[in-house]
Formats: sequence, C-alpha cells, structure tokens
Amino acid sequence: MAQIASEMVLRLADDASVQHVGDGAVVLLARSGQLYTCNGTTEAFLDKVDGARSLDQIVVLLSDEFEVDKGTLDQDMAALAAELVGEGILADPAL
Repeated sequence: MAQIASEMVLRLADDASVQHVGDGAVVLLARSGQLYTCNGTTEAFLDKVDGARSLDQIVVLLSDEFEVDKGTLDQDMAALAAELVGEGILADPAL
C-alpha cells in the first residue's frame, strides 16, 4: 500500500464519480464498472478531495467538522487515502 504524505494534494481518479444516496455515498469507477459503498467518514473525506487540498488540509477540515482531535485523524485518514489510491478511486498523487 502506498504511503500518502500529509502534504500530498489529493484528487479523484479521472474515471471515479461520487454519488450521494440516502445516508451515505457510492463511488463508481467507470472504467471497470466497480461500485463501492462509503460510510459517513469516507463520504466526508471524499467531499473534501478537490485536487487543490492536501491531505493535511482535509484532516483539519474533518477535525473541525467532527470535533475530533487532528492528531487522532492523521493516521486514519492517511491509511484511508492510501487504500483509496490502491483501489483506483483517488489518483496516485505521484502522477
């Protein structure tokens, strides 16, 4: 699994789209037709991925939104970002 540094700017992959449904969201990868369901945390994370914000900036926004200590979120969100890169939902920040 790729390591995602806090200063990495994150963006959705070109073929990924997020759709909000009910109390959650789904991600569709057009290339493969794969559909992923998201929990509330992943949905909130993906809502903040805009191709301009770094992982650290996203974590700050989430810590404010959920009133959670930023330090608590740092590792969890880095792991989530790495997983999403691995699944092809987020574009590899190195590219």
